Amino acid sequence: MEIQKKTEGEITLYTLTNASGASVTLSTLGAGIVAVNVPDANGKMDDVCLGYANPADYLADGPCAGKVPGRYANRIARGHFTLDGQEYSLAINNGPNALHGGPTGFMNRIWDAEEIGSGVRFTYHAPDGEEGYPGALTAVATYTWSDDNTLRLRLEADTDAPTVVNLTNHAYWNLDGHDSGSVLEHGMQMNCSRFLPTDDTLIPTGEIAPVAGTPMDFTVEKKLVRDIKADFPSLKYGKGYDSCWVIDDYCKDGTMRLAAVLRASKSGRVLEVSTTQPAAQVYTGCWLAGCPANKNGRSYDDYDGVAIECQNFPDAPNHDNFPSAVLRPGEHYDETIEFAFK
Repeated sequence: MEIQKKTEGEITLYTLTNASGASVTLSTLGAGIVAVNVPDANGKMDDVCLGYANPADYLADGPCAGKVPGRYANRIARGHFTLDGQEYSLAINNGPNALHGGPTGFMNRIWDAEEIGSGVRFTYHAPDGEEGYPGALTAVATYTWSDDNTLRLRLEADTDAPTVVNLTNHAYWNLDGHDSGSVLEHGMQMNCSRFLPTDDTLIPTGEIAPVAGTPMDFTVEKKLVRDIKADFPSLKYGKGYDSCWVIDDYCKDGTMRLAAVLRASKSGRVLEVSTTQPAAQVYTGCWLAGCPANKNGRSYDDYDGVAIECQNFPDAPNHDNFPSAVLRPGEHYDETIEFAFK
C-alpha cells in the first residue's frame, strides 16, 4: 500500500493506492473521504465519490460531503434531549431541528492524523459542552484500504461524562463517476424490511414500520428512480429518499451485516455496504444543487449522488424504544462500516 501525503493550507490529504492502482483520498477536514478511484467492468478507473475542487470548500458545506458528522449524526428533534434528568439544548440548524452535531460539529473540524500501515487514523478531541453536548469526548476514525478495493472505517469514541454519540460517514456515491449526472438509474437492494416513518421535518415518529407494500421497499433490487416521486409521506417530506432503514437481524454484538447493495448497470460497478450499526440512512442527494464547484468545475445537481449512512437511529435520545445512543465513562463506542467496490 502506497500512502501519499499532501498539505493544502491547514488541510492535509492522504491518498492510499493499492496494488491494482485503485485509490482513496482522505482529508483531515471532517475526517472525510474526498475521492475513490476504482475500476469499472472494463477496468477503466474513475472517481465514484462526489466532492469539490477546492479542499477548503468542504468546510461548512450543506451536503456534508464525504465527512464524519458528530457528535450526533442525523437529526435530534427541536435540538433538545434529556439525559439522566438533565436537559440539554443544541443549535438549531435544520428547520426546527439539530442536524449532524451542529454548525461547528465534527465534520467542520480539522482532525489530527497519523498513517497506520494500510490506512490513516484521524482523532478529534471534543471539549465538554461543545455544541451543547455534555462530556469531553475523544473520537477516532480509522480508514484502511485493501487490495480487493474495500474501504473500511472504524469509528470509536470515549467520554469522561455521560453523553450521546452517533457517528457515520456521509460520502455520496455515483458508480458511473462522480460527475456523470443523475444517480437515480442505479439499482439498490437493502437488507432492511423495516423503516422509520417521520414527521414533515424528518424526525422519526417512534414507529418502526414494515416496508412491504410501500415505496420504501428495497428488499428486492429496484432503481432509485422507480418510486421516488410516489405519493408517499416520507418521499414528499424529503423531496426524494431521506429516510432511515432498520437493518434486519441486528443485535449489538459487533457482527458485520450487509446493509445495502448499490449497482450501476452502465459502468458495471457494484458497491456493497456492510456495518455493525443498527440502521442506514439513505439520502438521494435531494438538495445538492448550489453546492461548491466539484472536481470537474461545476456544481452538482440534485440527485447526482446517493449517501448510504450506516448509523444509529435519528433522534434516538428522545425515543426509549430505539437503540440507546448513550455513552458513559468506561464504555467504548466502537462501530465499523465497510464499502466494498466490486
